[in-house]
Amino acid sequence: MDKLAFAGFAVAIIAVAGGFVMEGGSLTTLLHLPAFFIVVGGTIGAVMLQTPSAQFKQGFKMLPWVFWAQPNKVAHTAQRIVNWGTAARGSGFLALEDDALSEQDEFLHRGLNMLVDGVEPSVLQDTLDAELSLEHERLMRGASIFDAMGGYSPTIGIIGAVLGLIQALAHISEPQLLGMGIATAFVATIYGVGFANFFFLPIGKKLKNLVEQRSLYNELIIEGLVSIAHGENPYNIERKLAAYQLD
Repeated sequence: MDKLAFAGFAVAIIAVAGGFVMEGGSLTTLLHLPAFFIVVGGTIGAVMLQTPSAQFKQGFKMLPWVFWAQPNKVAHTAQRIVNWGTAARGSGFLALEDDALSEQDEFLHRGLNMLVDGVEPSVLQDTLDAELSLEHERLMRGASIFDAMGGYSPTIGIIGAVLGLIQALAHISEPQLLGMGIATAFVATIYGVGFANFFFLPIGKKLKNLVEQRSLYNELIIEGLVSIAHGENPYNIERKLAAYQLD
């Protein structure tokens, strides 16, 4: 669980809502279902229109990562790779077969199996580099749907405001309906800008950062496995992998 993400979300909401209440406002005036439907529904619909189905599904599949991303065990994996390098130098690549079969990380599993099968170092690197590049592109495209939502949301909030004003002017002689239309207008604008800056854009940026961290972690795996394939000294492998441990 990412406690910082939860804390940031809470701080943003409390700061805005608290400031509004301190100015004498009532939070119930910000709860407006028609404005919510216009902004959120319109934003999601626009992104659905522009996005291929697989990319759209991938983006929402990644959404839980914002709060519950699995940490990359960089130091632990680096030490495992060094240990594999030591075993491979002493007993050959077949000494890694049991670890390759039981490995849960899919990327590491494929790389280890290629190593055990005796794949040439250049082929091993090219294959894993290609897989890494394609995965990185796929995940970044998924994360980009939230950037798109952040772009559409304020504009659709303005559309909601105009619709609210149209509703208000259509009932200018009826004070109650006039007030409802004006409320929709202003709340829709708040929703459009608020959802963009408190949800969609931060989520998109967070997911892209997580994808970059994941790619860096997989680069460590590639560097380590290719070094083992070349028969490098485990001490040299350890020094190489130390550069990836930035935390």
